[in-house]
Amino acid sequence: MISIYLVGIVILAYMFGSIPTAVWFGQAFYGVDVREYGSGNAGATNTFRVLGKRAGAVVMTIDILKGWTATNLPHLLDSSLIGDSRSPHFVNFQLALGVIAVLGHLFPVFAGFRGGKGVATLFGMVLAIHWPAALCCVSVFILCLLITHYVSLSSILAGFTFPVSLAFVFHTSVLSIMLYAIAICSLILITHQKNIERLLKGHESKIYLFRKKDKD
Repeated sequence: MISIYLVGIVILAYMFGSIPTAVWFGQAFYGVDVREYGSGNAGATNTFRVLGKRAGAVVMTIDILKGWTATNLPHLLDSSLIGDSRSPHFVNFQLALGVIAVLGHLFPVFAGFRGGKGVATLFGMVLAIHWPAALCCVSVFILCLLITHYVSLSSILAGFTFPVSLAFVFHTSVLSIMLYAIAICSLILITHQKNIERLLKGHESKIYLFRKKDKD
């Protein structure tokens, strides 16, 4: 019976992650599949690029909630199954479910396994695991975006901020969280390879938050 509950929660986490927000939102309100334009990714960054700031903000918010919700699913279980919220088993299970949700975003069953890069969903996971470090990541992301106008570069630097803040600001001693933070950096670098190439060549698209009109 215990295994059935756990398997059910794992499947639910993947389903949450698999919600193709950018695809469904773009098709429902704009008649556009964002995967056919811009970078070809079904994520918030490409939605900003293709559909503009309002659509991008909606998609980013929902994608963050996907990661946050999936990571908090263990709270639905009885503490006798995986311990209370302070136990290592509970935190490790949260991490596992968050990773599964991110994989769902990368390979969504509802959209032909063609998803986005998972940054917003990763952030939702970070927010659920360690919200003070998440705020540090947000601060770096916003500051970098305001200065450079590159969402991809801002995402990369925010990803690096997570393990750095955990180690040197909050002095986290939980090994699994630190390993997860390092894995986030690696994943963001891997999923942003094309963006890094465009940044180096000066071809990456910019987003200006406070312009009155989007220039997509």
